Amino acid sequence: MHSRNPSRHPVLRNLTLALSLALCSVPSHAKPALPDAPEIGSGYRSGMLTQHATRHMAAAANPLAAEAGREMLRQGGSAVDAAIAMQAVLTLVEPQATGIGGGAFIMVWDGKQVHAYDGRETAPAGASEKLFLNADGTPMAFTQAQIGGRSVGTPGVMRALELAHRSNGRLPWAKLFEPAIRLAEQGFPISPRLHKQIAASPFLPKSPAMAAYFLEPDGRPKAVGTLLKNPALAAVLKRIANEGSDALYKGSIAREIVAAVNGSANPGSLSLADLQSYQAKERTPICSDYKQWKLCGMPPPSSGAIAIAQIFGTLQALEARNKHWVLPALPPLKTTTAAGLEPRPEAVHLIAEAERLAYADRGLYVADSDFVPVPVAGLIDPAYQAERARLISERSLGKAEPGVPAGLQVALAPDRSPMRISTSQIVAVDDQGSAVSMTTTVESSFGSHLMVEGFMLNNQLTDFSFIPSENGKPVANRVEPGKRPRSSMAPTLVFDRQNGEFLGTVGSPGGSQIIEYVAKTLVGLLDWNLDPQAAINLPNFGSRNGPTELEPGLFSPPTIDTLKQQGHEINELEMTSGTQAIMRVRDTQGRTSWAGGADPRREGEALGD
Repeated sequence: MHSRNPSRHPVLRNLTLALSLALCSVPSHAKPALPDAPEIGSGYRSGMLTQHATRHMAAAANPLAAEAGREMLRQGGSAVDAAIAMQAVLTLVEPQATGIGGGAFIMVWDGKQVHAYDGRETAPAGASEKLFLNADGTPMAFTQAQIGGRSVGTPGVMRALELAHRSNGRLPWAKLFEPAIRLAEQGFPISPRLHKQIAASPFLPKSPAMAAYFLEPDGRPKAVGTLLKNPALAAVLKRIANEGSDALYKGSIAREIVAAVNGSANPGSLSLADLQSYQAKERTPICSDYKQWKLCGMPPPSSGAIAIAQIFGTLQALEARNKHWVLPALPPLKTTTAAGLEPRPEAVHLIAEAERLAYADRGLYVADSDFVPVPVAGLIDPAYQAERARLISERSLGKAEPGVPAGLQVALAPDRSPMRISTSQIVAVDDQGSAVSMTTTVESSFGSHLMVEGFMLNNQLTDFSFIPSENGKPVANRVEPGKRPRSSMAPTLVFDRQNGEFLGTVGSPGGSQIIEYVAKTLVGLLDWNLDPQAAINLPNFGSRNGPTELEPGLFSPPTIDTLKQQGHEINELEMTSGTQAIMRVRDTQGRTSWAGGADPRREGEALGD
C-alpha cells in the first residue's frame, strides 16, 4: 500500500526529519463518537490502494460525486468544472456535511498562478456580538445555539464556485449540474454512512421537512439502499444551472431561505439584503517553504494555511538544530507483514508539540482579516518559527501559550470556544495542468437542521466565539455584522520549491482537527515517502493545544506508554477525517502521471483516466 521507489515518486523522497514509522494492524472498527461530535464515524475500509491515472483525476467523499467529477473531466472540463459538479452531487448525497446552503474555501492552480477563493458564510447585518449569549451574559449551550435560524450565516459556496468558474471554467456552467440533477430526479441509494448520520441525529425527527425526506412514516431511518429522490433540489439546481448563482441569492429561493431562518423556533436575523449583497472574494494565498517544497493554502478567515506553515516551519527549525536535539535521528521506515503503519512515539511527540504552538497562536490572533489585523507575516516568519521551536523539549508542553509575532496591532483575548468536527473535501487535476483543493461545509452534521427546497442550511455562525471579550480585551473571532467566522479548513496545493512545478493537491474535512489531518498526510507524503493512499491511511493523531489525540485502536500500548512518560495526556477518540489527495508521480522513463487516494474512514473514491 505504500511506495518506496524515489524514481517513481520524485516528490516523495527520504529525508532526515527526526520522524519515522513502525507498523501495526488496522482494525475495521472504531470506538463510538464523543457525545458532542457532529458527524459520527462510519467504519474503516481496509484494503484501499492508491489509484493511478495518466490524464486527469477527481476525488471526493462519495463515489457518486467523484464519478460526476470524472464525467466533467472526460468531457474536456477543467478541475474547477469537476469541483462544481462534485459539489452539486455532494449536496444531494452527503447533506449532513456540505451543500449549496453552506460555504467553502477553494484553492486553484491554473497552470501559471495560485488562486484562493473565499466562499465563507457571513454574519447577517442584524447579528451582534451577543448572538450566542444568554440573558445573564453566559454563553449558550452549543445545541441551543446550533439548531434553528440563529446559527445560519449567509451561504457562500455557490458565489465562490461561480467566481472560480469565470476565470477557470471550460465547460458551460449549466452542464456542470447535469449529474446532480439526474441523480436528484432518478434517485440515489442511501449509503451506510448517510444512514448512520440520519439515525444518530436527535434533532432530525423534530424537523417536518427532514423527517419526511429521511424517515419512514413510523419514524425509522430509511434503510441503506433505499432509493432517495429529491425533486425539490433538482428544481433548485436547474434554476442555478440556467440563471447562475443569482437563483439562490435573489427571488423565490432566497425568500424561502429567509422565511426558514426567521420563522424557526430559534430564529435568526438573515435578510434578503444579506443574501443579495453577499460577495465571494478572491484573496492572496499564503505560501510557505518547507525543505524542497512550497505549500500554498487559504489565508484568513481560514486559519489552515497559517497553522500548516507554522507546524512545518517548526519541524524544519527542529531539524536544523537536530545536532543539539535530545532525540537521536530515527531509523527509516521498517517493513513487516503487519497490515498498517503506526507513527513512532518520537514522531507523534514532535508533530503534536508543533501543533500545540500553532493552535495557541490560532486561538488568539486569527480571525476575519477584513475586521481584525491578523499578523500573518509575523506568524509564518521562519525566524519566529525557530524561536517557537526552542520551546519544544523531550517533555510535552501540555498547554502552549501564544507567542508574540511581529506586526501585532491590537491586544486580544483568547478564543475559548469549543472546536467542532464536520465538513467535506474535493480534489481534482485536469489534463491541461490545472488543479483544485476545495473544502466545503454546512458546519455541524446537517447544519442548522433547517431544510429548504431539498438542501440544508448551515450553522456556520457557531464557528464564532460565543464570548465577545475577556478582561476588557476583544476576542478576534467575536461575532460582528458581515464578518466571516474563523475556520480551520486547510485546502493545500504542493509545489516544487526550486522549479515551481505543481506536485499535488491535498485537503480534509474534520472541523478544528482538519489541521491535524492535513499535517499528518503531508508528513506522510513528503517526509515519509508514502503514496497518497498510504499517507491518508496513517492513524490520525495530533493536538489542538490540549490532550494529545490518538485514533483509537491504531496505536500500540508501548507507543502510548512512551507518550505518557513524556508528559502527554492521551485522549483516544474517533477522528473522522475524510482526506483526499492527488500527487504527481514520475516513472523511471521520466513520464508523469497522477496517483490519488481517498480516506478509508468515509465512502470516498479517487477516479481517473
